[in-house]
Amino acid sequence: MRVSVTHQEDMKFKAQTAQSSFIIDCPVISPVEYFLAGLITCSATDMIVMPKKQGYEVSNLTVTGDVVRAQEHPRKFDTLHMTFSFDASADNKLAARWVMASLETYCSTVNTVRESVNISYTIIYNGETIKENETMISGGGSGTEFGDIGGCPS
Repeated sequence: MRVSVTHQEDMKFKAQTAQSSFIIDCPVISPVEYFLAGLITCSATDMIVMPKKQGYEVSNLTVTGDVVRAQEHPRKFDTLHMTFSFDASADNKLAARWVMASLETYCSTVNTVRESVNISYTIIYNGETIKENETMISGGGSGTEFGDIGGCPS
């Protein structure tokens, strides 16, 4: 994977990937916000793809990430709390499994930072909180193989 960033003007940069390009407009949206958005989107794609492969359709999906950063430079993420809110026709156990599979196994971005960031999550499923402030196991993933889900390329 390769991405190149080219200065355009003022604090605007063009990011070029193998597939597309986009403008990063600092400080309107900071690089840290782009990073967090990418981290969240990685897991959000899993939340559409995994259920679909099992014959379910997820609707009303919103994934929110709240970060607390260190006060001293380089101001790394100390904690990340992700809230998954979505609807589907599966039971609560399967819905929670989709989130856990994404976070523990499939989401490359979450698994890239998991050893240095305390990550927790809440699941609001069909309007009901079914998991609240659950903590991920630090480092290394769960080791549980769920098969290829075919989400966003990592």
